[in-house]
This record gives sequence, structure tokens and C-alpha cells, in this order.
Amino acid sequence: MRAAFALSLALYAAPAAAQDAAPAQPEPTTLRYDEDWSVLAEPAAHTGRWIERFKYQPIGRDAWIGTGVEIRARVERYDGNLWGDAPDQTDRYLRLLPYLDAHAGPFRAFVQPIVTHAGGIRPDAGGTDTTGADLLQGFGEVSLDGVTLRAGRQMVILGSERLVGTRYGVNVPRAFDGVRVDLARGDATFSLLALRPVAPGTRDFDDHSSHAELLWGAYAALPQIDFYYLGKRNRSPRSPDARGAEVRHSFGMRVHGSHADWHWNVEGVAQVGTAGGAKVRAWTVATEMGRGFTLGNMPADAQLRFDVASGDTKPGDRRIGTFDALYPKAKYFGELTPLGPYNLINLNPKLSIVPADGVSASIAANLYWRQSRNDGVYGIPGNLLRAPGDSRARHIGSQAEAVIEWQATPVLDLLLSASLFRPGAFLRDTGGGRTMTLLALETSFRF
Repeated sequence: MRAAFALSLALYAAPAAAQDAAPAQPEPTTLRYDEDWSVLAEPAAHTGRWIERFKYQPIGRDAWIGTGVEIRARVERYDGNLWGDAPDQTDRYLRLLPYLDAHAGPFRAFVQPIVTHAGGIRPDAGGTDTTGADLLQGFGEVSLDGVTLRAGRQMVILGSERLVGTRYGVNVPRAFDGVRVDLARGDATFSLLALRPVAPGTRDFDDHSSHAELLWGAYAALPQIDFYYLGKRNRSPRSPDARGAEVRHSFGMRVHGSHADWHWNVEGVAQVGTAGGAKVRAWTVATEMGRGFTLGNMPADAQLRFDVASGDTKPGDRRIGTFDALYPKAKYFGELTPLGPYNLINLNPKLSIVPADGVSASIAANLYWRQSRNDGVYGIPGNLLRAPGDSRARHIGSQAEAVIEWQATPVLDLLLSASLFRPGAFLRDTGGGRTMTLLALETSFRF
């Protein structure tokens, strides 16, 4: 989560907090359906902000509706795109996300259309760049005695989005069709899910459930520790060792929390399964440790991430060792993220500061190596970017990035980022070796 976004949450909630004993208004989220504006049923929760008339409108006994919208525009300029393997280009994105949230007692209906436009992308824009006009989310829900059953099209976040996330950073977020059941008991939540990812098309109203992929599992989120099992079936696996549909089982644990000025997030996953006659044996460990402090008179945070994801050790041996990140968040390692967490060792130090109210800035470095010399490097969706070839080099490259974000108002946000990726020995050995740069400007209006 970006630092300025956290600041925007504080700004958003500040007016309500100023009133003693007033119920707190919800903070904005990327999911939107997690925002519970029923608090506005209490007169003491009202602050006079103009958005309140849209967030809660009673329509009968125990019934109300809420509305909102997000408008996001983003421009990205790439030079040395994919180290010379792709054309240099200036991508232009526009996204409109209105929603309607209707409640009647324990029942609920949530509808969120999406309208997108993309330009400048070569050779052609894909389904993650633009989907025209379509339905991003549309589901029905019933909640009784701490049990919530939701069925329909929905975005899903599990944990820190390393395995299941919304892909919110790209123009078309990820959604799933299916069923989810949540059981809340105190500070713990237990979830069961059976979902198919939505395959977005570039034309109007042509998005559909994937016929090739299915995700199911259970997730237990307890205070400071999560346990989960996720199963995935893919009828079109990418591994050259696969001979038929792949079924992969992921068993994971995440430990996270904070104490005093320190915060941490550590996650480990083991994967087993089959793909035809081939066996799947893969794993990952992801660690994050940070500490907040004061730099001069500015709030600051220093963070260090270290991630390892397994690669295939011997092509053709009927054993698949490349870790599959399933459906991870977008911009996994920063604003410029050509690489995904597959056959990868990553070291990522980062420093964030808050120089003024509503303004945050960060600088970060990313160092990348191959975990296995016999496997290539992959993009975030798991597509192979470079085959291993004859290279024995581990070093993929080094990246530097600077980001500044300004929460101009509680509903208007602006972001500027500059990134540079210098290729290492492996990329120079296997193809184009140009330095890759990205300059991005983004603005979003959301209430």
C-alpha cells in the first residue's frame, strides 16, 4: 500500500474523528464493497461533507443504498521496453468505476460497472489494458449471525495479495465469478471460496468466466497470523514439462504485525500437484521488515524485503519446480515491475517520508537474480519473458525507483514515478540488453 494512500485514509477519516464519541466513517478501499456506510444512520456520524448524501440514502425500514465512483487517468512512457524486446511507447489509460450498493436487512446487492480506454499500446491493447464497457463486479449477498454468503462476480483480496489480489494497478482489475463464504468470530475470519477468474475481452460486454482455470480453497485470518490452502486447476499450463491439465495445491502461512516502531510481514508457501505425468514441487518465502522513525521533523519508514521463489531445476525431467504466484497483485515490486515472483531472488530496500501533510515520497532499489540457472524469467502473469538459453548467469538486473504522491483533497490524488531497470548478465546473454526506463503520471478522483 502506498504511503500517500495511507495518508488519504487519515485525511478522509479526520472530520469524523474530530467529533467526540462520533461513529467513525469508513476508509476508502480498492474493493469498495468493504466500505460500510451504514454508520451514517447515526446523526452523530455526519460531518457535513458533500459525499455523505451519496453514501447513505435510506429507502425504507432497514434498507438503504449507497453510490460512488472512481475516475483514474494514467500515462506511462517506456524507453528500452522489456530491455529492447518490445517497442518504446507512451501508454495512455482511462478508467471509470461507478458503483451501486443496495442493502435490505441481511440482504445486499452490489453492482460495479467498468468503462475503460487505452491508447498508444503496441502492437495491440489486451484485456488488461482495456475492456470497453463491462461488468467488473455484480453479486448478491446474505449475512446472518456472522456468516456471509456472496455469489456472483467479485474482486478478491487474500492476505497481502501475494497469491490472490485485485491487479488494481493496471487499467482492468481482476475479478472472479463464483461463491465465497466468510465466517467471522471475534478477531478471526474463516473463508471458503470456489471461483473462476474472469477473462476480460477488449470489446464491450464480452468478459466471461475462464473455462480453463478454477480456484478453490480455505483461508483463516487470525490476529497476526494467517493459514491457508488454495487449489488451482489450469487446463492450459505453461510449463514445457506439463502434459495435460495442471492441478496445483498451495499450502501457506503468513505472520504479520507491528510492535512499537517495528512492523513485519513474512509468508511461506509450498506447492505440490501434477500436470499430466509430471509432478509439481515448488515453493516461495517472502519477508518484509520495517521500522518507522523521524527524519528531521518528517515521519519516515525504512523497509527491507527479501523474496525467493523457486525455479525449475532440470527441464524435461517430468518435475515442475517453477513456483506459480496464482493471481498476484499488479506492480508487484514497484511502479515499474517487468518481473513476477517466479524463479526469482529479490532484495528490495525502500525509504518513505512524509515531507508535508498529504504528501509522501519514496525511493527504492530492487536487485534481481534467478533462483535456478536452468529456468528463465517471467512476467507477473507467469508468461515467460526470457528462456534460460545457454546462460549460466544468475544476475537479472538492478532497478531504482522514486515516487511522489500528493493527496490534494480527500477525493483527489496525484502520483508521479520514475523508474530505471539496468539489465544484468543474464538479460545481456539472452537477448536485448537496453536499460529500461518508465516515467508515469497518474491522477484519480474517488468518492
